[in-house]
Amino acid sequence: MEGRASVIDGDTVEIAGQRIRFNGIDAPESRQYCDDAKGFEYPCGRRAADALDTFLAASRPLHCTFVDRDRYGRLVGDCERADGRGVQQWLVEQGLALDWPKYSSGIYAGQQAAAKAAMRGIWAGSFQEPWDWRAERHDQGLSTGKPLGLVSPSALVQSWTCQPRRTCSQISSCDEARWYLGNCSWGGKLDRDKDGIACETLC
Repeated sequence: MEGRASVIDGDTVEIAGQRIRFNGIDAPESRQYCDDAKGFEYPCGRRAADALDTFLAASRPLHCTFVDRDRYGRLVGDCERADGRGVQQWLVEQGLALDWPKYSSGIYAGQQAAAKAAMRGIWAGSFQEPWDWRAERHDQGLSTGKPLGLVSPSALVQSWTCQPRRTCSQISSCDEARWYLGNCSWGGKLDRDKDGIACETLC
């Protein structure tokens, strides 16, 4: 398949209404946060998607060769830009996605090792592997791709405590994020750009 691709997230695009999951890699999810080199949270999933969009825009159209379908019905494929640059390889090289040995047989392990050594992308700080992040949220009954429904402060306020430490991806509403920012010693970690707004994807 070939065409102009719209980015869905860091490892999924859409061409002519058909969603395509990149084969052999896994990028942080849209709602996933990572810690940067200074320990501040940032939306690594959103950053990967934005970088992918810029990369694809530099050489259109995108060409994908399909290898399978995943359990969600998406086509799984190996994709490259019009200039021949492989998309999966580039994402792993930039530290925006991980080699996924379960499906890749380690084909991108070399690029991943180089990205890790150079501390590029998510390797500059700390992160949870996307497959573990999804599994953890699935076990907790939480959404992995769409914002959580807001819960009224009156229903949650009794359960807001500073222990254990929370991350933006574990917080359900702007009110909750503000409470942690104002009441917990680690609350400043939720305000990466120091503008007084915690978890900006929620507020």
